[in-house]
Amino acid sequence: MDLETIIKERKCTVIDVRMPLEFIGGSALGAINIPLHDIPNKVKYLKLLKSPLVICSKSGTRSMQAQNYLAQQEIECYNAGSWLNLSRLPKNKN
Repeated sequence: MDLETIIKERKCTVIDVRMPLEFIGGSALGAINIPLHDIPNKVKYLKLLKSPLVICSKSGTRSMQAQNYLAQQEIECYNAGSWLNLSRLPKNKN
């Protein structure tokens, strides 16, 4: 299954790694805000979430860093790049 389908069908958890002030200015539907610097402290919590994790940020740089770190922790995750990429996807009606 490709990333777009995973997101559209909500077969994932979206994690936004921007800072809280960035997140409250707009975010992808249903995203959980965990700033990049908090990711190492949240590994146990992240392992409990519906996988795969889809990571987003402002431009994709922080989400790439988070995705690389989480992959090393054996957490299935994908870098979606900018959160705007996720908000542009059509929503599944199911």
